[in-house]
Amino acid sequence: MRPLKMVDLELERRFFGPRVESAVLEVLNHTQFIRGPEVQAFAQALGEYLGGIRVIPCANGTDALQLALMVLDLRPGDAVLVPAFTYVSTAEVAALLGLKIRWVEVSLDHFNLLPEGLEEAWAPDVKAIIPVHLFGQAAPMQEILEFAQKKGIAVIEDTAQALGAEYIFPSGLHQKVGTIGDIGCTSFFPSKNLGCYGDGGAVFTFSQERAERLARIANHGQSTLYEFAEIGVNSRLDSIQAAILRVKLPYLDQMNAQRQAAAELYTLYLQDIPELQLPQRVSWSTHIFHQYTLRVLDGRRDQLKAYLSERGIPAMIYYPKPLHLQPAYASKEYPPGSFPHAERLSQEVLSLPMHPFLSEDQIAYIAETIHLFFR
Repeated sequence: MRPLKMVDLELERRFFGPRVESAVLEVLNHTQFIRGPEVQAFAQALGEYLGGIRVIPCANGTDALQLALMVLDLRPGDAVLVPAFTYVSTAEVAALLGLKIRWVEVSLDHFNLLPEGLEEAWAPDVKAIIPVHLFGQAAPMQEILEFAQKKGIAVIEDTAQALGAEYIFPSGLHQKVGTIGDIGCTSFFPSKNLGCYGDGGAVFTFSQERAERLARIANHGQSTLYEFAEIGVNSRLDSIQAAILRVKLPYLDQMNAQRQAAAELYTLYLQDIPELQLPQRVSWSTHIFHQYTLRVLDGRRDQLKAYLSERGIPAMIYYPKPLHLQPAYASKEYPPGSFPHAERLSQEVLSLPMHPFLSEDQIAYIAETIHLFFR
């Protein structure tokens, strides 16, 4: 059996092989490493995949979130609503811009923010919500949109872990995550469902005016050469990464389907272990399993992780501490106990290897080892 990895980029590299090499060689030959034709071609292709939205590529997913906040003209002292249980980037960009962060409680079942937590976190200085579609499944967008409309605030979707997943509205309409709120953001970090071979990100909007501003802000605020219309940043997706992403994009749905098949096998093999809560599938979203994250309910999460590691099985804890308790973000306003769900999840979650190239024998071995631990 092939050695197990959380994400097997070597197998992915073999799968794409000459197609990626040819695309990269073309960039090396024409030498337009910045703003080459591949960047716009990829942006156009991704926009079409997402239903005709405008795509503004940038340097990474964190920059994408910062650009989204900047284009909304949020100012220091304004506040944003952020899930207490997610990766730090979502809060980091708000802090860097001098914004206040108001944390929102999350679900013990699907890990995304709880709609009822929005009202609890609400204050008049709130100007935006950043729902994170965590681990590959959509946040409850219908309730989020209704809340945002009632309060007159913007919705910025963080879809770094869920590109290709679909939200299902009560009407039955399916819509790609990242295209539902006012602005969508994503990351192309190598381990993402659509990843490049370095850093990369993008912002999405249906507004032509907002798209033009986002592109300008990402390019130093430059409207024409050496004419700076507003304060901006330097955030670009380079031509080589765009070329790689353009090759990989047509396979995104196939790769997501392979992740889903792997998740089904995990669930089949692990469903009879009472000490585990397996990933919950919500009715309003497809799940593309950026992670296969379960909860260890008997207090032995860390022991299980160590047991798996000793047997050649990597496992990761996403995330070991909720953001409101991180030293950089801790405050008297949110002491321990403020968000019991987020704090409990940090003690219980464990993510198993997940990528499109997992074999059935690998999954069976992982499941058998977990069974042995709980016997």
